[in-house]
Amino acid sequence: MPDSAAGPAFGEAHETFRDGLTSIARDGRRKWVYARQPSGRLYRARTVLSVFLLAFLVLAPFITIGGQPLMLLNVLERRFVMLGAVFRPQDFHLVLLIALTAFVTLALTTMVVGRVWCGWLCPQTIFMEMVFRKIEYLIEGSAEEQVRRDRGALSGRALWRRGVKHAVFVALSFFLANVFLAWIIGAPALRAIVTDSPAKHLQGLSAILIFSGVFYLVFARFREQACVLACPYGRVLSALIDERTVTVTYDTVRGEPRRRLSQGAAREGAGDCIDCHRCVTVCPTGINIRHGIQLECVSCTACIDACHDVMVRVGRPPGLIRHTSAVAVREGRQAWLTPRIVALAVVWLALLATSTTLLATRPVLDVLVLRQPGTLYARVAGGDVANFYAVQAFNRTGRPRAFTLEVLEPRGVTLTALGESGTVPPYELLETRIMLRAAPAVLAGPSTGLRIAVRSDDRLVAVIETAFLGPERLPAR
Repeated sequence: MPDSAAGPAFGEAHETFRDGLTSIARDGRRKWVYARQPSGRLYRARTVLSVFLLAFLVLAPFITIGGQPLMLLNVLERRFVMLGAVFRPQDFHLVLLIALTAFVTLALTTMVVGRVWCGWLCPQTIFMEMVFRKIEYLIEGSAEEQVRRDRGALSGRALWRRGVKHAVFVALSFFLANVFLAWIIGAPALRAIVTDSPAKHLQGLSAILIFSGVFYLVFARFREQACVLACPYGRVLSALIDERTVTVTYDTVRGEPRRRLSQGAAREGAGDCIDCHRCVTVCPTGINIRHGIQLECVSCTACIDACHDVMVRVGRPPGLIRHTSAVAVREGRQAWLTPRIVALAVVWLALLATSTTLLATRPVLDVLVLRQPGTLYARVAGGDVANFYAVQAFNRTGRPRAFTLEVLEPRGVTLTALGESGTVPPYELLETRIMLRAAPAVLAGPSTGLRIAVRSDDRLVAVIETAFLGPERLPAR
């Protein structure tokens, strides 16, 4: 529950609730949110889903498929692994396309059913509500007990509880920092940091300590402010919601005017809302959903479960707070298929089809031939002209791949390998060099077009087009 659960009447509140944040006082001070522990059908569903998501977040860097981790986002070495599929800098366009498809998916989902990502799938919400908050309830008791303890005299028992809680938070933050680092550098590199002498891995140890501090501050102190103030997605996703979006909504037609049960005869003609504030006290961001959709709402559905329980207890139909839209509440019918949703759905389908096609058809062996930087051409023995090239070959399969290069055009150009043999280890990048040599009579001018065939397993993989540079004046043929 927030420090002050009470608020102005519905008419006044509806005009003023967007003027500030519920967890920030008018003088700028933080109002601590003491959220009651939710219960109900939707909370149980969130808990079950969170178990699977937590298992994925924690185990994904350590599970291997064909020798590759299930997930790896190594931005330092520009190497990404998604569900066992390896992406190198050569696949940058694919990574960008997949990221764009994911963002459009998130935007389209938000337009249709609100901020489901924030309340049900976001790691910040999952760790905060399903891990740290549960530990807090276990050690410090219910929200009411926490309020009484924090506002009362500081006793030795209260200090002991608080110390134990923060010690557990620090240990858990340290664990999460190790998992987070495994997502970036991989499980083997993390294992080396953990098992070797700290002096050998000062950078890795420093990263773990910094991430531990950040996680501790976020989950022990910053909390809902991360969603309200810091997260850019919260701002973007909130801007995508309109009055036709199906999201957590209070039925003002059915619920107003509010009257408490204790008012007895005064409840005649009142709405179903008994003004119990249960929907407010369970909200992890401290908002009053009865004021309408708000920036701080993450669609966690805790208020739906709380209101459902109250309606059942007082003998009224459930659904006073439910998944619906403002238009459906006002007009009694749902019309969510708007032109902007149709337009974005078309874009999403195009992106999804393009991403799927490119992923399915990308070659198992990707070979790139580039002119060696800083060189034009060189004269070699016998008067021939030589050009030097750098070769990069990326193997996308789980077995070694051998390849050969052959000059198709022009005839008379010979190829000599200068580096390692043309065998690429599984999921690795081979970098080598070649020299192309041609007699001046073969060249067509200062720049002659080249076509180089790449073959692997006796099959033509690709044909690379580049240029062979020579002197501006060539001898007469």
